[in-house]
Amino acid sequence: MNDFSSSLVNPIEVARPAPRRSRQARVVWGQRVVKIGGDAPVCVQSMTNTDTVDVIGTAIQVKELAIAGSEMVRITVNTPEAAEAVPHIREQLDRMGIDVPLVGDFHYNGHRLLTDYPECAKTLSKYRINPGNVGKGDKRDKQFAQMIEAALKYDKVVRIGVNWGSLDQELMASLMDDNARRAQPWTTQQVMYQALINSALESAQAARELGMAPEQIILSCKVSGVQDLISVYRGLAQRCDYPLHLGLTEAGMGTKGTVASAAALSVLMQEGIGDTIRVSLTPQPGESRTQEVVVALEILQALGLRTFVPSVTACPGCGRTTSTTFQELAKQIDDFLRAQMPVWRVKYPGVENMKVAVMGCIVNGPGESKHADIGISLPGTGEAPAAPVFIDGEKALTLRGDRIADDFQKLVQDYIDRRFGAAVQA
Repeated sequence: MNDFSSSLVNPIEVARPAPRRSRQARVVWGQRVVKIGGDAPVCVQSMTNTDTVDVIGTAIQVKELAIAGSEMVRITVNTPEAAEAVPHIREQLDRMGIDVPLVGDFHYNGHRLLTDYPECAKTLSKYRINPGNVGKGDKRDKQFAQMIEAALKYDKVVRIGVNWGSLDQELMASLMDDNARRAQPWTTQQVMYQALINSALESAQAARELGMAPEQIILSCKVSGVQDLISVYRGLAQRCDYPLHLGLTEAGMGTKGTVASAAALSVLMQEGIGDTIRVSLTPQPGESRTQEVVVALEILQALGLRTFVPSVTACPGCGRTTSTTFQELAKQIDDFLRAQMPVWRVKYPGVENMKVAVMGCIVNGPGESKHADIGISLPGTGEAPAAPVFIDGEKALTLRGDRIADDFQKLVQDYIDRRFGAAVQA
């Protein structure tokens, strides 16, 4: 026989995301402080798609996004009426006990809105400024300065958010001219990458020259292609230590948007790049806006960067599991855990780290259930109509009959009460 120990040549490295090395910004509303960058966890952001003038509708959607797990919510501020609505939206949220910071999204006329509507400027916790849309020619520097002066006056953080769909064309043309004089010109794509990064960094430097502290500045360079996003942010991260906001600018709809966002963001965060994220999904007809938050949370949890809800392991099913019982139970348990988390997060600290397994047959069911905190192995096709339940790695009991799903859900609740409730009482 082979000596097993002789095959252990070198230890295999455990995969972990690289540490982030950015500065830390602080986005504040009242007693709520959201730390961005430094040693703070990656922060989840989302954006409303309501008309900001609709105070009640916007406040309700902000509440839904916050409850789903969004730690900052961006709203469009594009007209005087929208600017006037912002303080009223904040009042509605405060009445509902929702302290999530609001981010104002400004394009074209932000300098006027922040100047003419001081209550809006005060109420927002952070401003998003797009350098490509602050003005052209001689007006650009003046109008950019007005926005930075408002941020300084009210002690706000700004995100300088460059977007390849609204890139400063004068900067791009200048770089293309420089590139044409190179002995070995870059591709147009490479020049565009450089233009995005230069626009962000030059705008950040201009903000600092106006008196803004580096800790008040967050940068983003959004594009819609996965490989483009990875390339641009790698280049940006090499040239600065500002906190970085990640996201595909138009991820797309459904599976396409989810997969593209997960692919791009995961590569970057594994390399230690990124301090806030947004998954810009186009909602399916009738789908809640909160789906983009759910996907963002799932990406962070899958990478092991953060935990938000107990994880549910469920097998995909095969010819051994022609019954849909385990699929229905897995969904029921997952929905149950998510629905309870707003209460459990306060009542049971640490519950988000719990692991639950819902398996469909004898092949991997018992083993996976033993690895979970609590798991159930349902009978596959032709197996005895019994479902063993494993708790903390040991078989605890076997469920039978028509109420297996309800009985298991009760066992999960009892387990949470016993394990996580005891810690609170102590």
